[in-house]
Amino acid sequence: MEEQIKSGIYHERQRLQFCLLHALNNLFQEKVAFSRTDLDGIAEELNLDDPTPVNWNPISVVFKPHHNLFTGNYDVNVLIASIERKGKNIVWHDRRNGASSISFLDGSEDDGLMGIVLNIPVKRYGGLWKNRHWVSLRKINGVWYNLDSDLKAPIAFEDVHEVRVFLDSVILAGGEILLVMNGKQQD
Repeated sequence: MEEQIKSGIYHERQRLQFCLLHALNNLFQEKVAFSRTDLDGIAEELNLDDPTPVNWNPISVVFKPHHNLFTGNYDVNVLIASIERKGKNIVWHDRRNGASSISFLDGSEDDGLMGIVLNIPVKRYGGLWKNRHWVSLRKINGVWYNLDSDLKAPIAFEDVHEVRVFLDSVILAGGEILLVMNGKQQD
């Protein structure tokens, strides 16, 4: 995995379809916050816990319900379980509301928002391949950064307004916004 540390900011680059792995490590700012083995194990646990298991067929050896054995391509269930293992929780932003309704963007990490994970639609190979891509945003030393593993380096946002404009563009493109909150949600 190619990674870089620019001005103390950890940034992993994209490899195969392991964007969730890269997004999580970028979000937590750690090279080994999670490994491929960790995420594969979580995906397998989710399979075992599923009350309606998928019937086995030869293709299910590679294309498992929560990930692809060879390329990754982990689903949102793996994201949620991973985040919860780190003592955080996910709040799914209601896309009917704009980014202006995310009040935590102005505050500090102490206010509860650890970071943001996006799931955005992407087209590759001239639009022949449509897929989704995981991206992390995080406020580091008072500055919000786009830590997308497809980027050569993290991109700093000018201010909170620019973050909101970016998030609104994600919503318009059909993306999902997941807020990563400090502490587990109380039942």
